[in-house]
Amino acid sequence: MALHMLAAAAILRIVFPGASPARRRALVGWWSAKLLRIVGVATRVEGEPPGESEAGTMIAANHVSWLDIFAISGVRPTRFIAKSEIRDWPLAGWIVERAGTIFIRRERRRDTARINDLVHAALAQGDRVGLFPEGTTTEGDRLLKFHTSLFEPAIANRAHVHPCAVRYEHADGTLCRAMAYVGELSFMQSLGLVIRQRGVVARIAFAPPLEAGVGTRREAAAAAQAAVATLLNLSTEGSPPRTAPDPRAAPR
Repeated sequence: MALHMLAAAAILRIVFPGASPARRRALVGWWSAKLLRIVGVATRVEGEPPGESEAGTMIAANHVSWLDIFAISGVRPTRFIAKSEIRDWPLAGWIVERAGTIFIRRERRRDTARINDLVHAALAQGDRVGLFPEGTTTEGDRLLKFHTSLFEPAIANRAHVHPCAVRYEHADGTLCRAMAYVGELSFMQSLGLVIRQRGVVARIAFAPPLEAGVGTRREAAAAAQAAVATLLNLSTEGSPPRTAPDPRAAPR
């Protein structure tokens, strides 16, 4: 794990400055996928993720763990909109910042205009942009309301939004709550819990994309939340599952 972090630091300092956007995306995808293998988490993809060369797309996902960014980027390299506090994580904060994460200042209600400009520039380069509309993490057993403000960049930039569901499971398909980065856990405590798990699968499921630039941000948020809730078999109001999810019945 430490060697992989040092490899990221070297790549970001030496290779990234002169690399093309496509080369940067490839490196992010490789590094993210390898990180999950190092911590012993397998990835299973369901549904149709955004196309490899599809430009102007955004991914809206539920939020469980700090691993979510890397689990999704291992499938499709993505620049995420994330809370500015992530910068304070030991080494990992520096890595995600240098890799192109777009940080939002949640305490500033007028930060949307700046985010819009940054997202517009990222999409213009062909980058994929991801967001966690819940604004915080859960254990994966409920779905919080999707904040509408984070969908303003998608509407403003006429981007396709791909709803995405993230669920961490034991080998028998039951929910692995130890992967959740919630409560008063520090980053290092969470990392310790993640590494101690065995046979965990990160299930990354995609719903069909929402039509680009259609409707309001409230409508986009509601549609994305409903799609993610269906993928997770959760109520859109955040209540527990109606029935226990059966991984064998999930779309492939």
